Amino acid sequence: MFNLDVLFSTANIIMFMAIITRLSGLFASAPLFSTFPIPQQAKIWLAATIAFILFPIVQYNTHFVAPNSVPALTVILFKEYLIGYAIGFCANVLFVGVELGVNMFAIQMGLSADQALNPTSGGSSPVITQAYTFLATMIFISLGAHQWLFSAIYNSFKTMPVGYSFTFSPEIFGQIVVITSQMFSIALSIALPIFGVLFITDVLLGFTSKMMPRMNIFMVSMPLKIYLGLLLSLIFVRPMAECMAHLIEKLLTQVALIF
Repeated sequence: MFNLDVLFSTANIIMFMAIITRLSGLFASAPLFSTFPIPQQAKIWLAATIAFILFPIVQYNTHFVAPNSVPALTVILFKEYLIGYAIGFCANVLFVGVELGVNMFAIQMGLSADQALNPTSGGSSPVITQAYTFLATMIFISLGAHQWLFSAIYNSFKTMPVGYSFTFSPEIFGQIVVITSQMFSIALSIALPIFGVLFITDVLLGFTSKMMPRMNIFMVSMPLKIYLGLLLSLIFVRPMAECMAHLIEKLLTQVALIF
């Protein structure tokens, strides 16, 4: 028979709170969960369900000592939330990099005024940015990276157990900073093919305006750059998809080495 006094002991309740707090941090920053308007009630129930599944495993593999004060409990919960948030944030670097890169050549195309509500970020962004974000999401799901998120949070309870036995080291912070800095290289690799062609187009249009001063180059350049940018987006969609798939695998491998 189960002993309810042991099952609902203070240590077990605090451990369950710590597990669900780490999952809450993951859902607050991870791709799919934070980039799309999923109802908060659904996230809470999903976090509670996964915490209920992980609880006996974590309890068996962790020698957890319950804190004896409210400040100590606050420190533990904050640490758990930070671990979950860091895992999701590192996995979300690709999506931020893609959005930055597409915004670069979207502005070069002249689509800076073409703003619409972006459900992935909650703000306004060009429609073409949303299309590439959805493309990255489909690649993310097709690679099974969403399953990797749950695997990473499960493994984190082994490498970063609940309680006082784990503390963030400067090496971990350094590796997270290195991964975060990669969003700029990802943005440049996404934007450079189309941005470079559009930049050369602007240079050629500048020479044309000097050669034919009476020509209204502005009325010609706007539809030309939009048409050229959309055409290049269709031409480069497959290479960009392959590049995104490679970047996702590389990024998740680096995150797995940290957590």
